[in-house]
Amino acid sequence: MRAVTTRVVAPEELERWTEPWDGLVREERLPDGSFACAEGPFSTYRRVVTATPAPGGLVAMTSSVEFRLAIPYFGWLFAVPVRSSLRTPGARLPWWGPADRLDARASAVLGTLCAVSVIAGFLGTSITQTITYVSDDFHLSGDRPQSIALAVVRLSIVISLAVAAMADRQGRRRLLLGSAVAGCLLAVACAASPSFAAFTAGQTLLRGFSAATAILVTVVAAEEVPAGARAFAVSVVGMSAALGAGICVMALPLADRGESGWRLIYLIPLVALPVLVGVARRLPESKRFVRAHADAALAGHGQRLALLAVSLFLVQLFITPASQLQNEFLRDERHYGAFGITLFTLLTNTPAAIGIVAGGRLADVRGRRGVAAIGLIGGTIGTVVMYLVAGWAMWLWSLGAGIVGAATLPALGVYGPELWSRANGVLSLAAIIGSVVGLLAAGSLSDALGGLGRALAVLSVGPLALAALVLTRYPETAGFELEELNPEDAVTDPSTTG
Repeated sequence: MRAVTTRVVAPEELERWTEPWDGLVREERLPDGSFACAEGPFSTYRRVVTATPAPGGLVAMTSSVEFRLAIPYFGWLFAVPVRSSLRTPGARLPWWGPADRLDARASAVLGTLCAVSVIAGFLGTSITQTITYVSDDFHLSGDRPQSIALAVVRLSIVISLAVAAMADRQGRRRLLLGSAVAGCLLAVACAASPSFAAFTAGQTLLRGFSAATAILVTVVAAEEVPAGARAFAVSVVGMSAALGAGICVMALPLADRGESGWRLIYLIPLVALPVLVGVARRLPESKRFVRAHADAALAGHGQRLALLAVSLFLVQLFITPASQLQNEFLRDERHYGAFGITLFTLLTNTPAAIGIVAGGRLADVRGRRGVAAIGLIGGTIGTVVMYLVAGWAMWLWSLGAGIVGAATLPALGVYGPELWSRANGVLSLAAIIGSVVGLLAAGSLSDALGGLGRALAVLSVGPLALAALVLTRYPETAGFELEELNPEDAVTDPSTTG
């Protein structure tokens, strides 16, 4: 791609174009006077500046940049905004990007991880979107069978814990790829389920491997980028997972093609298998794992680990029933069909990308705690109101809650990956316990109080309490390197490797 800028400038302004840039890209001057990329998100880069005298003592200047982004799969999304940045002197870091410059490797790895995250997002949300149709296909009635199935599926944490623990000893890459492939194949097995019990069992395995994939994607992303870009990395893999979930939502009208139409949705992951072949070629082992380090242990992380575990329990107590019972709520209490559910979900959830991007940037620049607290409070209150109102008000409250609440993803989501992946397995266990308690409580409270909205109003105490915990007890980790946050993991013997 090419970025060309032609201007008539004063001689003193010309210096801003003829000196090496240090922003989005750190340049080095070549012997022929052109500029190459010493560090930046480019696989190829060359800038040439020409200048000729102009009337009035001014200078006619042309800056021409030939570049190719080192971002696989999603480079086309960034090509135009990057070209715009390269048309300004200095090529300052753009507002929509990370606070720290990414090099070519970090950009390539992050783009590759985002592709895997799309797959994990589809697999992880499949049961949420389809369980109401699966229940109808097997002639079940009421919320209870679905709530029990969703709770049983949480047993998949055993798989996630095992994979996360193995990743600290055997490396992230192989287990990440294996988990993603296993999830895709298990989705096909779910499509062939002969009973609701068999479907639940298949989803338990599928969710175990898709959750393990999501954990390792986030861990590798945090380990590959500089300190000032970790929340940004978590935000972009989170948006990619949301894209995968969105693809699942867009496929939901297939469920209306007869009682067994939902099975067609579970064949879609077959398309992901060729993508994973390309991912296997591009994805290296995590730099932090390859770098010499002490054997990963949870000792020394106990207080922070306990804090994060309690936090995940509190937030999942509310988020899981609010998200996983939404389709049932829309079908039974608001009488929406599959197309209406798809339209509602896409139009109210897609703009949440704004909150994710803004939250990631603010969390890296301004700090995690304030962003997280605002996201928790605003997102929780907005979600509760959404379930209590109807008509367009329901759409508007869902939209607002999605945008504000999405800022929580990068602000809080970065704390777990800043520990070792085994710790993230333990945190997943806490999240699963919160999910199970939340689902079972929501089912019982919904029947007792006369609706899911009132049940969620009770369960909202969880994330609201977490907001207070974040402001009073959470450490601020923005700008710190991982080795500073985990000094007990530092190498004492250079020959030690993990």
